[in-house]
Amino acid sequence: MTIALPELPFPIAALEPHISARTFEFHHGKHHKAYVDNTNKLIEGTPLAGKDLESIILAAAGDQAKKGLFNNAAQVWNHSFFWKCLKPGGGGKPTGKVAARIDADLGGYEKFAADFKNAGATQFGSGWAWLVLKDGKLEIAQTANAETPLTKGHKPLLVVDVWEHGYYLDYQNRRPDFLQAFLDHLVNWDFVNANLG
Repeated sequence: MTIALPELPFPIAALEPHISARTFEFHHGKHHKAYVDNTNKLIEGTPLAGKDLESIILAAAGDQAKKGLFNNAAQVWNHSFFWKCLKPGGGGKPTGKVAARIDADLGGYEKFAADFKNAGATQFGSGWAWLVLKDGKLEIAQTANAETPLTKGHKPLLVVDVWEHGYYLDYQNRRPDFLQAFLDHLVNWDFVNANLG
């Protein structure tokens, strides 16, 4: 089984003005594609060829000899998950199970939004801000570079990409503005609720 570049789950210009088609041309069409291509090259002819992406990530995690493979495979997974966290006309306060869990575990939506935005804004350098299920409770987490909650046994529910390639064409150095737009206009809460189960 070859690792494939997934299609975006919306038309390339569907999230404008919050994320431009031009950003997706680079972010999905070049960055994400390069991670897919590199992963396929690195597993070719190895026992990991034909394995699913999560198995590859877990096999490579923590192994210095497989650091390049981990970085590329985890970035394929993180990006594929991120696209599903976005939708046209999304964002704002959630409804359903996740809304109740945010109230119970994280002190309500306003506190969650402030803490999530802070997690993304204070992630030094490249990385991700996540909403995860850890030991049965919601938690906000940060990961650097290609790291993913999968390696810690936490269940990802929502993520925002704070690598500069994810926002720089549209927001330049204004990462907090990108994070606010993500929360206000882009979050696919239906996907988050589905992840919560």
